Amino acid sequence: MNNQRKLIVIILIISSLFGYLEWGKSNHVFLYEAEFEILKKILTDIYSVAHPFTILPLLGQLILIITLFQKKNYPIFTNIGILCIGLLILFMFLIGLIGFHLKILISTLPFIISTLIYFINLKKWKDYEANS
Repeated sequence: MNNQRKLIVIILIISSLFGYLEWGKSNHVFLYEAEFEILKKILTDIYSVAHPFTILPLLGQLILIITLFQKKNYPIFTNIGILCIGLLILFMFLIGLIGFHLKILISTLPFIISTLIYFINLKKWKDYEANS
């Protein structure tokens, strides 16, 4: 995996952690805080965190981390990782858009923009690897 692609994958992982949620009058959390709580609960009560919106983003981040250490590039794994995280991020984006929650909306943009950059460059990277 070339350095540019690795950098974008690292940015994808980091930007996914800073998604912001708020509900009610005083409840709010960044995704890294929520994931820390989920990881603690997985060890004690896995059924309390067994939900697609908790498991899929964690799985996506794990897949992206694994792709950073692959000797040969397999874009399908990166794409699956992005999809797993992207489901939650896009849902959050829609919540921010529909509910006019500017903090939520803005917190999703780094991941969405990084994803667009990744997919715009994907063909260029494939062509480069084919010619190498």
